[in-house]
Formats: sequence, C-alpha cells, structure tokens
Amino acid sequence: MFVSLCIAKLLLIKIIWFKKYDILYSCKEVFSLMEGFNVSVVVPTFNRVDFVLKAIKSVSNQTFQPLEIILVDNNSEDNTLEMVAKHFKAVKIIFQKKQGVSASRNFGIREASGNWVAFLDSDDQWHKRKLEEQVKSITKDTLSSELSHTDEIWYRNKVFLNQKEIHKKRGGFIFEHCLPLCCISPSSVLVKKKVFDDIGFFDESLDVCEDYDFWLRYCCKYPVNFVDQKLTIKNGGHNDQLSKKYWGMDRFRIQALENLLQSSVLDEWQEQLTRSMLLNKIDILIEGAKKRSNASIFNMYLEKRKYWKQNSDKKKF
Repeated sequence: MFVSLCIAKLLLIKIIWFKKYDILYSCKEVFSLMEGFNVSVVVPTFNRVDFVLKAIKSVSNQTFQPLEIILVDNNSEDNTLEMVAKHFKAVKIIFQKKQGVSASRNFGIREASGNWVAFLDSDDQWHKRKLEEQVKSITKDTLSSELSHTDEIWYRNKVFLNQKEIHKKRGGFIFEHCLPLCCISPSSVLVKKKVFDDIGFFDESLDVCEDYDFWLRYCCKYPVNFVDQKLTIKNGGHNDQLSKKYWGMDRFRIQALENLLQSSVLDEWQEQLTRSMLLNKIDILIEGAKKRSNASIFNMYLEKRKYWKQNSDKKKF
C-alpha cells in the first residue's frame, strides 16, 4: 500500500512537472513568434462609444500583444474620445474628418509603425488568442501567404446567427470564391504592410464594398492563409451599419469588378470569371429596376450590359 502511494505521488509530481514544462514551452513559443511580427491594430470609429470600448478591450487582452492600437476617429460627437483615453491610455488616437471607412483604414495604415496590420471594426471583437493563432499559422504556411483571416461568430442584435454555405471561409488561392460576395471580413484580417505598396490601398471612391474590392485585387495575385477557428466576433443589426444605409450592394460590387477588368492584372481564366460575374450582377440589377419601374436605373445598367457584352464578344475572336 505504501509503495503504491509513493508511486502514485511520483506520477502526480511528474504530470505536474510536464504541465509546467508545456506552459513554459508555450510561452517560449509565443515569445519566439513575436520576432518579425510587429502588429499595428487599426480601429476606425464614429459615435460608437459602447462598442469601441469592448473592441479595444478584446485587443488589449490578446495573448500575442500588438505593437500598437491606432484608433482613427471620424470626429465622433459622443464621448468616445474621453472614454477611450480614460480606460486605454496606451491607445494612439488620430483624428480625421468624416470621409468613410476606406479613408479611415488607409489613414491608419499610413500611420502604422508595425510591419503587419490588423483591422478591427469598432462594433466587432476578437477572441483572446486571435493574433497568436494567426501568427502561428502564417509562420507554418507553406504558401508564404501575406494575408491571413479567421473563421467568425456572427450575432445580429445579440442573437446568434448560423452562417450559410455561401459565407464559408477558405484559404489558398480563393479568387473564384471571392467574386460572388465579400468572403473575408476586415475584422478577421492580419496583413503584411508591404502588401499595400504592391496592390494599393482601400478604394476611397467606394462608399461600401471597399473590402470586396481589396480582397479581389489581392486574391487575383496571391494566396490567403486561413485559420479555421472562430476567433472573430461580428456584431450586426444596429442602425448605423453601412449595409443599411445603402441599397443594392451589387452596385458597388459592379464598380469594383469593372475596375478590376480595366486594371489588366487578371489572367485569361480570371478575366472570364470576372466578366461572367459582372454580367450576372448587372442582370440582377436590371431585373430589380424593371420590377420597381425605375427607368433611370434600368437604362443605366442596360447600357452597361451592352458595353460589357460587346466587349466580351470581341474577346472571343
């Protein structure tokens, strides 16, 4: 009996020692990953004091700490600035006249000191291991991706939403999957800063779908790293969301697709896919305008369809 107790005690000590070793090893692993990854987190905001405090707290709680948090404020009229300055003294606050989310992100990117940039919309949050898991995944990525995104949890008015198959996240060369709709969320992204020197910044002429445009420009050239863990928490349903402010999101996607086709960066296969998706989205708007007896929209997109159909037919010869 005594011998059995001694053996059990020794085994317990050994287990505790191994657990301590695992924790120490995990800490060393995370610390070693920090080398070469200086992350600037850009958070654009306007009049979202209740949301933005939770967003910044989720960044502050990261197991992999960023180099800096940059809050880009679009002249908020509530007490956003006072509350952020009170609770998060290390946050770098920069001001910008209200010019839209693209201009805010671009301003934040240019101000960023890190060699990697992460975005967080002020109504979203991160799981505490979000950055750590992305850095780990990037370092092991055989495709050497310079843009990573994660899976997400969605809430609308605090009610959990199941994602449809069309919203399924992917990694690798995903250009084709990015054409129907935006399949990468800005709040889930960690991207190497030099990417913006290569493909440009967010298009400030697009009031919405600026992210759709950017992902297409990236994905037509490069692979994407995907962390298959729900590490980004998206909160929707509130009245100030841009998707509620503008009708017909496909109007802006059409603009992005036209810009892409005119940029001459696509290979033949990508061009065919893009042209087909463009015509499909134009047809949807034409049908919608027809049902609503909106002659101006109907005629405008009918002309667009004629132009791109003729352009497509010429390509065949």
